[in-house]
Amino acid sequence: MGISTREPRWPAFLAMLSAAGVFWALPEPLSLGPGWLLLAVIAVLMIPIGITHSRGYFKITRILTFAALAMITVAMIAALIFLIQGIPSHREMPRALLRSALALWITNILVFALWYWKLDAGGPLGRDHARCKIASAFLFPQLASDREAYNGWSPQFLDYLFVAFNTSTAFSPTDTAVLSRWAKLATMLQSLISLSILVLLAARAVNIL
Repeated sequence: MGISTREPRWPAFLAMLSAAGVFWALPEPLSLGPGWLLLAVIAVLMIPIGITHSRGYFKITRILTFAALAMITVAMIAALIFLIQGIPSHREMPRALLRSALALWITNILVFALWYWKLDAGGPLGRDHARCKIASAFLFPQLASDREAYNGWSPQFLDYLFVAFNTSTAFSPTDTAVLSRWAKLATMLQSLISLSILVLLAARAVNIL
């Protein structure tokens, strides 16, 4: 039985803007350009993304969304590299370092939640048009259940955000198994980034003490 309602896109678009906006909390040395630049670019991209989606030009929407996600991902990785380079020279004051680490940790969760949401089972459009149980890269408990209440159930952005949050905090998904190879690589990378941020923060705290 197919899904009767379309998944709302606004939570993912809001998360995308939030991920870009978090870079405002970073000191200028950790940003690729001014802190407001990424948010401005993503906000501008949201206009054609919304227009093309509302008019049914889904291929264009998909390309633009991938472009926005790629920019946020590159900015996050660059900021992490700059942070690593700055730790030995003590470029950042303790308060600025804590703010930077928290901003990158939050961005890491949002970015990977967006990638999972966009890539899994053909993306939101593919899940909207599924005629049977979706072939997800993640085994959500609802998909493994035989209960009638979950017949036609499909994960939405909040479900992927939950997986990403657990991956960054517990360094592994909790109630959701990871099935496909690309998803395993992605969760490994997310855990590595999260662990790197925490280790860097701990190392700097030891030096301060």
